[in-house]
Amino acid sequence: MRMYANAHYKSLLLNVLLTALALVYALIMGWLLFYRGRYFGEGYSYNLVPLFTIKKYIIYHDHFNFDTWFKNLFGNIVLFIPIGLFLPLFNKKYRHVLALAAASILLITIVELTQMLTRVGSFDIDDIILNTFGAMIGLLITRSALRQPL
Repeated sequence: MRMYANAHYKSLLLNVLLTALALVYALIMGWLLFYRGRYFGEGYSYNLVPLFTIKKYIIYHDHFNFDTWFKNLFGNIVLFIPIGLFLPLFNKKYRHVLALAAASILLITIVELTQMLTRVGSFDIDDIILNTFGAMIGLLITRSALRQPL
């Protein structure tokens, strides 16, 4: 039970169930981020200019097929909502916006760097922005479900 000392729920069974769901989520995300349809590029690809990619998809939306446009803007948000659900339930300190934002940014930066260094993707600061926004939506849902003030 020590493992769940700071968890929202005090039920060991419920925390184990949440852990299992989080692991399934992590496995699915690992597959989506590092395996599915990936190819190994020749060099490193990155964007360090905040909002560059986001603006490109918004301004030139008619230059992209809907699938690409939707996945890059909304997929990057929706897929990270569970971070904002799981972390605050596993540790109460992540109910605070700054704590969750810091943890999300760190986690997502590690993922982005790993994708770039292994050449299965690129490092894009805009992905970090969109993914963190998704985690914040998850926190909003969690706090609303727990009836905590925003």
